[in-house]
Amino acid sequence: MNMKYTNAKEYLNSAVKVQMDRQLGSKHPKYDWSYPVNYGFVPDTLSPDGEELDAYVLGVDEPLESFEGICVAIVHRTNNNDDKLIVVPEGVELSDDEIRDATHFQEQYFESEIIK
Repeated sequence: MNMKYTNAKEYLNSAVKVQMDRQLGSKHPKYDWSYPVNYGFVPDTLSPDGEELDAYVLGVDEPLESFEGICVAIVHRTNNNDDKLIVVPEGVELSDDEIRDATHFQEQYFESEIIK
């Protein structure tokens, strides 16, 4: 199968279905910390890291298996070729600072910009 890379910007302001592989509260498989948010991927996509396009689900405070919401922003890593979608329930708005605070647990190790 010859898939082309998915452009994260195509998802901005659109409905997105996210499949969780790291639920809120779950332990990281390699490191000694737990996920403070639901974190997953968009099925049937391909990002430059060879995996599906990743997504943070914000604005939900319970562990989820899957979620459908609106992509309100993208964390674009400038020193790593791996964009992350920010997906929230419809009607939820987040400032750049709120996004940075919620994703800091993982994004602190990368340089990034928030695209809206």
